[in-house]
Amino acid sequence: MSKTFPPQIKIPATYMRGGTSKGAFFNLTDLPEEAQVPGPARDALLLRVVGSPDPYGKHTDGMGGATSSTSKTVILSKSDIADHDVDYLFGQVSIDKPFIDWSGNCGNLTAAVGSFAINSGLVDPERIPENGHAEVRIWQANIEKTIIAHVPITNGQVQETGDFILDGVTFPAAEVQVDFLDPAGEGSMFPTGNLIDDLEVPNIGTFKATMITAGIPTIFLNADEINFNGKTYNGTELQEAINNDDAALEMFETIRAHGAVKMGLIENIEEAANRQHTPKVAFVAPPTDYVSSSGKNISASDIDLNVRALSMGKLHHAMMGTAAVAIATASTIPGTVVNLAAGGGDRQSVVFGHPSGTLKVGAETELQNGQWIAKKVFMSRSARILMEGWVRVPGDN
Repeated sequence: MSKTFPPQIKIPATYMRGGTSKGAFFNLTDLPEEAQVPGPARDALLLRVVGSPDPYGKHTDGMGGATSSTSKTVILSKSDIADHDVDYLFGQVSIDKPFIDWSGNCGNLTAAVGSFAINSGLVDPERIPENGHAEVRIWQANIEKTIIAHVPITNGQVQETGDFILDGVTFPAAEVQVDFLDPAGEGSMFPTGNLIDDLEVPNIGTFKATMITAGIPTIFLNADEINFNGKTYNGTELQEAINNDDAALEMFETIRAHGAVKMGLIENIEEAANRQHTPKVAFVAPPTDYVSSSGKNISASDIDLNVRALSMGKLHHAMMGTAAVAIATASTIPGTVVNLAAGGGDRQSVVFGHPSGTLKVGAETELQNGQWIAKKVFMSRSARILMEGWVRVPGDN
């Protein structure tokens, strides 16, 4: 007697690009009942949607793209938080492990949250102008922060097409300004209490490091202090220079783990394996000419500094939105390694170079009672729907 298998189930979903990332977006109420609450059932469902874990590293049997930028899921719901329109929950899906990291936000996909919320009826129609910009008030549930997305509206509908160019994205689209309010929250955004620490990493070295929790916990190093296996970094590296070097990836992961302990995010370095999304590790350098991954010539005169960042164990092809928040914040605080790489002093914004090109970010920070406070960080991204309908997963998931 042949074995019978349950049919696939189909779930309403929208596949969206936000900034330089893309992922599967869901309305909470469209998920199966058991997946509407956090837990193993939700994680198992979303892992199957993406196609993880995949020992082949391809996501052939799922919606993921087998990179940290494309192995993402988003769950949205109407917000019960006062003066907010929508709750935004982000899951960073591991490619080769049965694991979803819910510890942080995705700043890039934030740019798509506002338009999805409007199109899904999660925003009060009275808050949507006939023409202009709708201010969608987002409660970022992972980190419990407020974000404002300024979504362009034409004739009462979300305007996705436009001429805004975002390095790391091939085609132009409409510009979406995103404001991250109070991105550091209560307490010091510098968990060690210092703008710069000596981060000791056994068998690798000691680094001057700025460890900050604005946007997402991030460890910033100076590129020229990283010297491992005879290789010194300069801040102009592209993906292949690091992602094809297993020893380099292991080095950065070891630095990240020790930094996480020093930041108080974990108690021992072994715990870092179950906290892949946070913290990030990045390295900075003064402006230098380089050629981006698309072949575009980036002139030192067009940028204030170079930044390279790793996400989920790999060098990012552009820059994570949340790491850009950390860059913006740290750049405006005199004395951090980011600020010093940009030339030091007081500033309100920077243009930084990344593997795909450049990005301008700004921040409003101030010193209050001896402690730095981040009031707002802003940047521009773009977003659009790539596909909408249903995603299907095997019923025995």
